[in-house]
Amino acid sequence: MELRHLRYFVAVAEELHFGRAAERLGLAQPPLSQQIQALEREIGVLLLDRTKRRVEMTAAGEIFLQESRKILEAADQAVLAARRAARGEIGTLAVGFVSSVVYGKVTSIFRLMQVEYPEVRLLLQDLSSAEQVEAMRAHRLDVGLVRPPVEADDSLITRVIWREPLVVVLPRGHRLCGQKRIAIEELSEESFLIVHSPGFFDQLVRICALAGFSPRIIQEAHSTPTIVNLIAAGMGVSIVPASLRNLHRQGVVYRSIEPPAPTIDLAVMWRKSDRSPALHSFLEIVWRVAGLESPP
Repeated sequence: MELRHLRYFVAVAEELHFGRAAERLGLAQPPLSQQIQALEREIGVLLLDRTKRRVEMTAAGEIFLQESRKILEAADQAVLAARRAARGEIGTLAVGFVSSVVYGKVTSIFRLMQVEYPEVRLLLQDLSSAEQVEAMRAHRLDVGLVRPPVEADDSLITRVIWREPLVVVLPRGHRLCGQKRIAIEELSEESFLIVHSPGFFDQLVRICALAGFSPRIIQEAHSTPTIVNLIAAGMGVSIVPASLRNLHRQGVVYRSIEPPAPTIDLAVMWRKSDRSPALHSFLEIVWRVAGLESPP
């Protein structure tokens, strides 16, 4: 039995006239009658009671009509869903991100995805950059928002989407709070708290080395908000992305760094082999929010 046989039967059942049904289907009447007879033989029941003057439904035909409509509707929905999936309008996308990015423009990416592709389900996972690389290789993530540098191989594509300055975060009442800008060398005697990230550790050491000292790191944490909360408790100072200013926490102040201020990058990462339309839709929005040309 094929879907076309069900469509033939539904047309005849709705018209209760072979001639009108044939015209509706764009068929000749004799072949249509033959197809309905073949369908009845295949399922072993009489669906239509025919006379020279009229066509009537049998009890079995009434039930078969109801079920045939359900099947045809489901088939049409399957075709529609497949076409929408091919356009990246439906599906599931596992997205990784480092905690600090949710205070910047990344939230605009998530919001636009929900507005423009409401049937693409985003599975968001707060992971470090290194954890995202591992998850990407294991196919537990489809796309990641990471802080370069990352130890990615040729199977992954990483593209920097924007750059932002770093700022100093201090506990309220700190001796440097009265300054609008802080020179890195003024932090030489401070205790540093940093996010657990080899890339950021190397960057902080490099920044401080250029200012003539080695930072005294007393605490590492897995998320930037945790660092900010510890600083509010007077545990030390840190250098964080400027977007963290949007994290309004009592007990801390943010101060710009004297030019030339160091910067930090944000990159999007995905598998080179991934041809998912939903991924393409996500990247298109990433590029739009970042103000870049169309994604590769």
